[in-house]
Amino acid sequence: MNMHTFDWTIMAGLMALLLVTVLGTRKYMQGVSDFLAAGRCGGRYLLCIGEGIAGTGAITIVAFWQMYYVGGFTSIWWTLPQWPLLFIVAMSGWVLYRFRQTRALTMAQFLEMRYSRSFRIYTGSIAFLSGVINYGVFPGINAQFFIYFCGLPESFELVGLTLRTFPVVMACLLGFALYLTFTGGQIAILLANFLQGAFCMIVLLSCSLVLVHQIGWTNVTEALATAPEGKSWINPFDISETRGFDPRFFMIQYFIIVYVWKAWMGTQGYNTSAKTPHEARMSQILGSWRYFSQEMLLPIFAIAAIVVLHHADFSSIADSVNTTVAGFPTTEQRSQMVVPIVLSKLLPIGLMGGLAAVMLAAAVSTDQSYLHSWGSIFIQDVLMPFRKKPFIPKMHVWALRISIFAVALFAFVFSLFFTLPDFIRMFFALTGAIYLGGAGACILGGLYTRFGTAAAAWTTMTSGAILGVGGIVLQQIQAADQEIGGLMAWLQFYLYKAGPIEWFIGYFGSMDGQRLTFFNAICCIAIYLLVSLVTYRKAFNLDRMLHRGAYALEEDIAEGDVPRGPRIHRWLGINESFTRSDRIIYLSSVSWTLLLGVVFFVGLFWHWWSGGIPDSSWLVFWGIVIAVGLALGMVFTVWFVIGGIMNVKEMFHLLATRVRDAADDGVVRDDYGQEEAEAIAVPTPIEADETLEP
Repeated sequence: MNMHTFDWTIMAGLMALLLVTVLGTRKYMQGVSDFLAAGRCGGRYLLCIGEGIAGTGAITIVAFWQMYYVGGFTSIWWTLPQWPLLFIVAMSGWVLYRFRQTRALTMAQFLEMRYSRSFRIYTGSIAFLSGVINYGVFPGINAQFFIYFCGLPESFELVGLTLRTFPVVMACLLGFALYLTFTGGQIAILLANFLQGAFCMIVLLSCSLVLVHQIGWTNVTEALATAPEGKSWINPFDISETRGFDPRFFMIQYFIIVYVWKAWMGTQGYNTSAKTPHEARMSQILGSWRYFSQEMLLPIFAIAAIVVLHHADFSSIADSVNTTVAGFPTTEQRSQMVVPIVLSKLLPIGLMGGLAAVMLAAAVSTDQSYLHSWGSIFIQDVLMPFRKKPFIPKMHVWALRISIFAVALFAFVFSLFFTLPDFIRMFFALTGAIYLGGAGACILGGLYTRFGTAAAAWTTMTSGAILGVGGIVLQQIQAADQEIGGLMAWLQFYLYKAGPIEWFIGYFGSMDGQRLTFFNAICCIAIYLLVSLVTYRKAFNLDRMLHRGAYALEEDIAEGDVPRGPRIHRWLGINESFTRSDRIIYLSSVSWTLLLGVVFFVGLFWHWWSGGIPDSSWLVFWGIVIAVGLALGMVFTVWFVIGGIMNVKEMFHLLATRVRDAADDGVVRDDYGQEEAEAIAVPTPIEADETLEP
């Protein structure tokens, strides 16, 4: 084994801490809204750290390590425009602010408010199927990490039986996540994920500092210079031969961020857990800072692996690592596990246990959030709309628990038999497109227009699902043609030698998951707009659904939460809810956004004007980037942990004093599309909502 007794003690200590703290939440879980949305008592720092670790699970960390191992520093360059985009989206309250205003407990509940109950069931079913398939690979990759990082044997003896380690590790991880989720629902998830997220921030920062010291910058520059032409690890303009993670991948990612912002339901509990819409917005602004500082640390781990495998000073370790990864059958699987295996050879006692505990926390937090989300979606958005009479609260919670357990069982069986054939991020994009392709247009049209129609939503969602599934099928046909020679010729013969069909299969089948997702989204946007314009009859009452104006709820209005001032302020999401500290955070975010944008475009201009930036200049730049990432990591770790502790105290106070509404269970009891007695101004079909707050 690679782990010392002290390392195992660190992991055991974290698990014990989680069990003790989560058990203390049981008395606060008194209703369905508590189980699904933590009673809507979450503060900004609690949500920021909790959602951060839920979205940065062990499989996500491995996926980023895989990407940076393939692309080196070059992947960082093409993600720079993503940060200004994330800040703008977060500061404007894009999607999240209005979704929180609806007070829906799931995204599909909002879709019922906006379109119809049958559409909620339809969309919930597609989201559920897409989500559980997407989640199905999580337990397997998590288990593989721990087996190879900790040096666990492939099998072991127990009471005279020989058991495979792989399914046992999967079962232990899923079982622990299920227990934490069952204990207190979203309240327990928020608290557990905050503890895990704070621990992860501290350990990732510590490991990064140690790796930078162990590897040495001189070794980094020498090792990265060995990359062949077209596959540079230093120069982002010399990656024409880099498979998968080229500039087009990242450009599509910029579009996808805006198009499907908050549409994915894997961590939907956080979308509904904020105390107010303003707190939800602030959690996203702070989350962008946390995400940037964290993502600037993750490349350090992958760069360390590149140096170990390509520098003569580490040849003995490289030989050991190469022997281990040679046992994996595919290139993709080798690239998934090479970084964890290298780290197991580099990190000292204590940090080995710390990083293992980080990955345990990341795995369990994501399992908690995804199990909670997909299990809840099946009950809330597929089963409940069929019932004429709502569940009583106790039976409702038990139904949610049974559904969550069923999702865990499916994921266990799926991971046991399915081998991931592609890069992890490509698989995420491909499976997610089944739901996200149509959902993005339906959500944006539902929240931001009065003219979007139910007919458009049905057509768009169906088209997105067909295109998503079709992309997967075409990829499999293309892969089969490469493995079984003559498949295309066979298809041509039986399809009357239809050349266009061969071209169609070859062209779209050769696309990766990212490009298929983009094609799907563009088609769905066009379909939604076209069908809405054709079927538009009367304006939808957005104010009623969003609880604005005469329909406003006092509980959701922070002091001074009234949009005022210049129109540009409302575009950027600034209103009187912003305190002095909020405005400082906002101005800092704007300044940082502008700085990153300037750096990126200056780099583009310099490359074009000078005919190419030398690798020596790029290495200086990457050294600065790593230094800034480490500095920000230290600042935000201290700041966010202190703020999160204050939010935890406030959450428990609110849960102890707030009166629950038994009817707050996700059932839509109001027809938001119903025409009211008062006159509603009907805009022309091409007019969007004129109110410009987020």
